[in-house]
Amino acid sequence: MPKIIDHDQRRRDIVAVAKKLIIQGGFEAATMRSIVAEAGFANGALKRYFPNKDSIVAATFQSVLAEMNEQMVAGDPSPDPREALRHDIEATLPLDRYRIDSARVLLALWEHSVTNEELASLYREHLHDWRRRLAERIAAARGKGEPADAPAVTELAGEVIGVSIGANVTSLMFPDGALIPEHQAYVDRLMRNIAD
Repeated sequence: MPKIIDHDQRRRDIVAVAKKLIIQGGFEAATMRSIVAEAGFANGALKRYFPNKDSIVAATFQSVLAEMNEQMVAGDPSPDPREALRHDIEATLPLDRYRIDSARVLLALWEHSVTNEELASLYREHLHDWRRRLAERIAAARGKGEPADAPAVTELAGEVIGVSIGANVTSLMFPDGALIPEHQAYVDRLMRNIAD
């Protein structure tokens, strides 16, 4: 009887290997050869799942963005709009080893997306969805009956996104989560000021 192969799982495994290699050595470390070797595949087997490195990179980028979205929706959001907002903001900040590693992957993929319109478009779509979700959360947390597209709300959403991206980049310049307290303090300040 022929062995049944779960091709979707194989693709996920390949993406996990690419992510691991990027975390360990940056974008250049995730070559087709190193991915094949790390995954334990025969030469040529990788092309059945991904025709080239760009396709693996795109799948890895999608995977990291999906994980970020899953972090935001993980667990039952609090019925308290302020706590739901806090949860969403904390989900996108590098507040633990896992999220710092994800930041390392994102940084490598952001650089690659500068010359890859497909990846750039994917990230722009992610930013649009993220801004919309944040604006909805912020409007609810402010409790002033403002629409999600009110200028004060969208400005705060943009600030949160900018701080989150900056925090993800700077977290890589300091050893082992040294900036986590600073990032947590930012969330606390934002939550105190959200009603202004």
